Amino acid sequence: MDGYRVAILGATGMVGREFIKILRQRQLPISDLILLASDRSAGKTVEVGGKSIVVRETSRDSFHGVDVVLASAGAEISREFSPIAAESGAVVVDNSGAFRMEPDVPLVVPEVNLEDAKGHNGIIANPNCSTIQMVVALNPIHKVNPIKRIIVDTYQAVSGTGSNAVDELVEQAVTVAGGGKAEPKVYPHQIAFNVLPHIEPFQDNGYSREEMKMLLETRKIMHAPDILVSATTVRVPVQIGHAEAVHIELTNPMSPEEAREILSRAPGVVVQDDPAASVYPTPWDAAGRDEVFVGRIRKDISHPRGLAMWIVSDNLRKGAALNAVQIAEALIENRWLRK
Repeated sequence: MDGYRVAILGATGMVGREFIKILRQRQLPISDLILLASDRSAGKTVEVGGKSIVVRETSRDSFHGVDVVLASAGAEISREFSPIAAESGAVVVDNSGAFRMEPDVPLVVPEVNLEDAKGHNGIIANPNCSTIQMVVALNPIHKVNPIKRIIVDTYQAVSGTGSNAVDELVEQAVTVAGGGKAEPKVYPHQIAFNVLPHIEPFQDNGYSREEMKMLLETRKIMHAPDILVSATTVRVPVQIGHAEAVHIELTNPMSPEEAREILSRAPGVVVQDDPAASVYPTPWDAAGRDEVFVGRIRKDISHPRGLAMWIVSDNLRKGAALNAVQIAEALIENRWLRK
């Protein structure tokens, strides 16, 4: 075979466009690239490697002969079309939250639990962006010294909501800087020059759905059903790049030096940790990069077995599109596609 037939479901969204960019950069062996979206986007053309590809409206017949589907069109669309694509013989790597906690659907971060992808039944779930970067950084430590408890506060970019939120941030920033009054539409409050401790709806226990994802997904990905996670997820006026302040309680004491050494060897991780020289990760510097950046690694002075650290990554790349493409690459390389 000269290449694989790959379909992108949700091709005109922010993650869909990132899929296209990353596929070109990583040179996945593709014989045919099919771009799928809603009827509103059908008929648009997208330039891919000097070739114009027409976006098609997604239908039940869109997946015949397709090998891999990269899906990022929202949970409702995924619930409708991902099973259809799988029944057609494709393997779907789904970026929505539709299937993440289904017991028979692998939830995969390649640096952490790639082998789980082998047991797929046609659908593999891509985890939540804030969970991905956290487990990439924490799992190498967990394998050496099991983590018992995680306290994490996130500072999440507006691109996690979509292009409308990015536009709203820019428009509000201009308006407010000019002395005007912002009119929020995407978020319940002004996001420019503000922070909102509110990502996804709040649950009965007082935590938001995003915060509960970080607990449940971490347990599934790291195969650690007893790990404790308490998250506070916050939207900040940043376009691209999620940051996280993470405190972990370990089984045994660990020095910051040992943690740095472990992380410096970990796949997908870059340590940037010299605070005295103002060296630490920032969303601005992480944007457009594939790695998970870790800095400010230090003893947690509130706990004898605790460490604290600062974790940053591009939420559109490693937090979404790149992770899914890495899964697709592994499916091809390991011959885990169904035929």
